[in-house]
Amino acid sequence: MEEEPPHLFLCPISMELMDDPVTVSTGVTYDRRSIERWIFGCGRATCPATMQPLANLELTPNHTLKRVIGSWLDDRGGSPSTSASSSPSTSSLSSPAHELAAPLSRVLEAERLRSALAGLEETPFKVTALKSMRACMAGDVAMQCEFVSSGGIQAAARVMAQALAESGAGGDFSAFTACEEAAAVLALLPLADAASVGLLLAPECMRPVMALLQRGSAEARLHAMDIVTKISNAGAGDWTACVEVDDVLKSLLELLSDEVSISTRLSSRALDVLLDVVERSRIGPTKAVEVGAVHVLVELLANADDRHDAERILLLLKRLCKCPEGRMAFAENDLSVAAVAKTMLRVSELATQLAVEVLWLVSVVAPSEKVLEDMVLTGAVAKLLGLLHVESPPATKQKTVRMVRINGVFWRQYPCFPTDLRDYLRLLD
Repeated sequence: MEEEPPHLFLCPISMELMDDPVTVSTGVTYDRRSIERWIFGCGRATCPATMQPLANLELTPNHTLKRVIGSWLDDRGGSPSTSASSSPSTSSLSSPAHELAAPLSRVLEAERLRSALAGLEETPFKVTALKSMRACMAGDVAMQCEFVSSGGIQAAARVMAQALAESGAGGDFSAFTACEEAAAVLALLPLADAASVGLLLAPECMRPVMALLQRGSAEARLHAMDIVTKISNAGAGDWTACVEVDDVLKSLLELLSDEVSISTRLSSRALDVLLDVVERSRIGPTKAVEVGAVHVLVELLANADDRHDAERILLLLKRLCKCPEGRMAFAENDLSVAAVAKTMLRVSELATQLAVEVLWLVSVVAPSEKVLEDMVLTGAVAKLLGLLHVESPPATKQKTVRMVRINGVFWRQYPCFPTDLRDYLRLLD
């Protein structure tokens, strides 16, 4: 019994083994004779498989597929029904089956991927198609490169934008599911080159990614965060200049505020990206304060169990408190001083240094009576005095001494201030 040829060896029009495979502008491959009859004989300018309009009428020879078909025929002794077996370009390529199996499999997979991409936007089964792509590309760098070179990023971005629009217009749940699945595919990519990052930074891609961060499933949020993290780490210039900084900040802060569904891994990455946005963007610190970053960070710091998280939160607070709006937001929060003081001499040496710098900014650079009072009541002043008796970096110790000297007179007036510490302050004056 004759073995049936693989499906991808068959022309989508004639369903016969292709003799001269050519690819049209949509990325689908046909036998030359069949597609020429379709276009020039019938006067149609559409792709028969997808019914998409053809951008041009060029027919590009698919040499790779022709070679593989020839190798498949040679391995089976040829076929009298097709000229491919007698073609000089294929007859010289015969080789043992075990040597052809791996390359044949790889070419078939690549061809399937290209074919799936060509019809992705038109198929009603987008979620199924995207799941298949994801399985094909997982852990396979070659397939990931094939996806990118075949316009996969642009196609996935268009699917995400369309799905988001449909779900926002009251569409069914499957539309948003397609958006989530497209993000899962993009999250597999390395995204280490400027060209790929540039494609992802297009509004049609970034808007759905931000939406997934805010209201996607737990897995979709992680995939969206993977995408944003890779963009942030790519080092492709100031990526924040290409996006709406407000949207990014709001998405990150909403994610960090969700104590119920956020995972440790997700919160850690969100803090990293937030740091990057605040550092890179000129308007980042001010915008972050405007959308409530100080309040969110203080809440996180008060409950932080992880040393690295506490250090990053303190670093963020330090950067935000360098602007007047940040210092005002810090002073207005009843929990801020207590949360910062809690980390001193307790979490790590770096956390203590950062805590001192935050307190320096809010009690010396632009002091407010409320902050100074809170520093007494929460034990921050006692910790500062304790810091003078332990080994610490010179800059930290210097700031501590100056804080105590500058604000000592104010702190001594409080009855709750310990007598021994009041005497110690007199010695520093």
